[in-house]
Amino acid sequence: MNKIFNPKPETWSDILKRPTQTIDDIEFTVKEIFKEVQKKGDVAVAKYTSLFDGAKFENIEVSIAEIEQAIALIPQELKSAIQLAKSNIEKFHSAQKTAKVVVETIEGVNCWQEKRPIQKIGLYIPGGTAPLFSTVLMLAVPANIAGCNEIVLCSPPDKNGNINPAILYAAHLCGVTKIVKIGGIQAIAAMTFGTESIPTVYKIFGPGNQFVTVAKQLATQFGVAIDIPAGPSELLIVADDSAVPAFIASDL
Repeated sequence: MNKIFNPKPETWSDILKRPTQTIDDIEFTVKEIFKEVQKKGDVAVAKYTSLFDGAKFENIEVSIAEIEQAIALIPQELKSAIQLAKSNIEKFHSAQKTAKVVVETIEGVNCWQEKRPIQKIGLYIPGGTAPLFSTVLMLAVPANIAGCNEIVLCSPPDKNGNINPAILYAAHLCGVTKIVKIGGIQAIAAMTFGTESIPTVYKIFGPGNQFVTVAKQLATQFGVAIDIPAGPSELLIVADDSAVPAFIASDL
């Protein structure tokens, strides 16, 4: 961690610069990978997973045995916390379900509103140094409540070809139907076009880095909907000496 104390105003602009590439550079890379995944399917996905994540394995889909192993690795305290969060999220989103609403505006004219689930959705869950199992809960729980038939989850593997156990546990708990060990641009491309192992989905949800964000935007050009093109989060926490440092670190 790089700590900066009381920097001079003239240095602020350099300190605040983001380590980003230009949109043009990113878009070129994304389009090239999309073309290759569309043409070569799993072969292209395996190629870029090896290139970007340093992982090589035969089966990109997470097996039942891998899920069971992940469940065994999770401490009970974390399991209980994830279960509690799931319960709270379920209560909130279940309250948003409504029956079909029919209104006769004038005699003989009936207007109605009803909600229907998207049959196939894709969830992108970042891994690496900050595996966002909380995002699994926030996306998969509403999808289950809505009644989505297929919930495909993609998350980048580590160099040993494994997804973080907490992500696998949360996904299993929330009824995700397929978990795939791929991340980055290739994951978005795979869910956009479909491959031998990954189905095409109708809408993609979830955060990611600048490459994933551009990839999601490109997916819309091929008829796949997305949630939003998420940008960088700005976060400021103001605390005095009565605050618990561990809580502040967790919030950050």
